[in-house]
Amino acid sequence: MWGLFTLLQYRAHSFGEMAAYRFLVGFFEAAFFPAMHYVFGSWYRGHEIARRGGLFYTGLNLGTLTAGLVAAGASHRLEGVNGLSGWRWMYIICALITFPVGILGYFLLPGTIEQPNRWILNDKDIQIGKDRLERNGHVTAGKFKVGNLKKILFSPRFWTVVLVDILFWNAGIHKTTGSFLLWIKSLGRYSPAQINELGTIAPALGILYNLVACFASDLILGPAWAITASSLLNASGLVILVIWNVPEAAMWYGFSTMYWANALSSVLHGWVNTLLRDSPEERSFTLVVITIIAQSSTAWTPLLTFPTVESPRFPKGFSFCLACALALVVATHVLDVYLKRQEAYKSQVTASGEDAQSDGASSEGTPGAKMLVHKQTCWWGRYCGSGMLSLSSKCKLELYLGSKVQVRLLSLGAIAVQQVRHGFYYQA
Repeated sequence: MWGLFTLLQYRAHSFGEMAAYRFLVGFFEAAFFPAMHYVFGSWYRGHEIARRGGLFYTGLNLGTLTAGLVAAGASHRLEGVNGLSGWRWMYIICALITFPVGILGYFLLPGTIEQPNRWILNDKDIQIGKDRLERNGHVTAGKFKVGNLKKILFSPRFWTVVLVDILFWNAGIHKTTGSFLLWIKSLGRYSPAQINELGTIAPALGILYNLVACFASDLILGPAWAITASSLLNASGLVILVIWNVPEAAMWYGFSTMYWANALSSVLHGWVNTLLRDSPEERSFTLVVITIIAQSSTAWTPLLTFPTVESPRFPKGFSFCLACALALVVATHVLDVYLKRQEAYKSQVTASGEDAQSDGASSEGTPGAKMLVHKQTCWWGRYCGSGMLSLSSKCKLELYLGSKVQVRLLSLGAIAVQQVRHGFYYQA
């Protein structure tokens, strides 16, 4: 459907018709971005995911780059062919690319461990992938339930991630407003075809920026500092664009750095995958919702900050992007500090839990043996309760969260807490 409505744009004869086609293209492509990042998080561990996402994300820059070249070629060589304008041929060409890619995706995308693509994966491959993730604390099975919604929406972690994603998308909206092309046009010395060709400089450099940021995140800096570096490099160009009255060479630098805003995308979404590795349902919900909220904001912020009457300078627009880029650095480190504190607390109480299990196990066979269950965030990231439990060799421990869930006894006084969630009580 994405390809079909891309194709139909070639026959548009009014603004309303074109707007309808563009809406439907956006509707059918919307799931692609969060779905792909969810798939990455279903196979790769935290120190691997940014590089893989970065290699995938080079396709976006290549797509933008080649779209400019296709537009230049269509306007120059296909104008009037079979009675069609060059811009109409551009949509036909894009559709002819989209259809085979969609078919290939059905056969080549791996799916998830729960729902793998059996065309390319066998049971051994799936088991290897599952074992790799579980060794790193990833939960590979889980379905979203309405009952999870309250927990997610009342989590500070969720809303901090939403804020970071909103700032990420808005720090780079100057890429999508055509500001670079409008500035080149304002120089008054290039033809339309040359303008489109020169406009590919930024996305071409974006491929390099993307790979540098993603590999640095996995191998050297970690996600927080990779996001910081990318945002500051984006901000360095935006400072020039805000000042504007600078030498032309500086302007070329300013516009050539704008794809640093995109370079951190796979780092950020890989980070989200990693910090939610304990809950596939929360991970899928969060990836979708943060994308919806963040991209919804970019539907109206360009209208306010990049009015066409201010073209090509856009003083409000470049200032807004600069503010978002700097705020993104701050929000990223707020999230990073919060997560590090959570991890430190988790490590502390996990160690305490192991001591408690050892104490409980030493009482095996003693009726009424006591075991302390600490209030803690478990290794799996779920919440445990607090209190003293009287355990005997015949007891059956259960917890209640809407419906009854049985908790397995590893030994007398040692409890497997993988299924424990917030808001339950024990009954022995």
